[in-house]
Amino acid sequence: MRIVFMGTPEFAVPCLERLVSDGHEVVLAVTQADKPKGRGYVLTPPPVKETALSHGIPVYQPGKLKNNPDAWEKLKECRADVAVVVAYGRILPPEVLAIPRYGCINVHASLLPKYRGAAPIQWAVLNGEAESGVTTMQMTAGLDTGPMLLSRRCPIPLDMTAGELHDRLSMEGAQALSDTLKALEAGSLRPVEQTGETCYAPMLTREMSLLDWEKPAAALHNQVRGLNPWPSASTRLGGKTLKVHRSRIGEETEAVPGTVVKLNPFTVSCGGKTSLELLEVQYEGGRRMAGSDFLRGHAVEIGRVLPD
Repeated sequence: MRIVFMGTPEFAVPCLERLVSDGHEVVLAVTQADKPKGRGYVLTPPPVKETALSHGIPVYQPGKLKNNPDAWEKLKECRADVAVVVAYGRILPPEVLAIPRYGCINVHASLLPKYRGAAPIQWAVLNGEAESGVTTMQMTAGLDTGPMLLSRRCPIPLDMTAGELHDRLSMEGAQALSDTLKALEAGSLRPVEQTGETCYAPMLTREMSLLDWEKPAAALHNQVRGLNPWPSASTRLGGKTLKVHRSRIGEETEAVPGTVVKLNPFTVSCGGKTSLELLEVQYEGGRRMAGSDFLRGHAVEIGRVLPD
């Protein structure tokens, strides 16, 4: 099939790679603009651009698609059978949705209709879901509201972070896309309208980072997992930020929430007589390390109350 691929971040790369390996003709990769990154603010291309160029696929980086007739004409010239959209990062206007022969197919990182929006992976972990998955859908003008085509489920173990789920679902998404396009070619796709419980997954913010020790350990553990790798859960220790990258639910305790109750492993009391073990931490200006290693280099005593 002749395909226009629209995507930007690392999550979209396995889907693009799968289109190539499945023998589809990817005639154009549409992605967002190069952006400055790192301490030196070096202009860096999106992962999809790098992958497309490595396969000799032309790349197009329009500033916008809404009210942009030049972009619409560029897409029309591709004469694509279908456009595949994976984490492109911009809403497609009706003029774009109508261009490909079979419309636009989106790979979304949740089991729709739950977790529509920008951060479905992180919110599934933040909310302590036992499973997530990917859904392919026929795109419409609404936000992730189109008819569902195919889905693949994925369990979320209690120690899985959002970053790890991201990597798993990116591969599941590639398989779901491959199966969807095969069914499209065979004429066997059966779109299903979205019904049932819906919820939205808005973008994450840095303000979500701070751990509230009055909450039970299970909720804080989900916060640590769901905000890993960004923006990271954190507390305050000695007037500085202490990021918590990995945790584990600890033993029951009567201590006031926020109290350091054990040093090995580094354990802090939480609401509801629960506790949280801080397995991997990072002090402001320092590197990531095991919680027990951090305590060996810093004077933290049992009974200290966080944040301080």
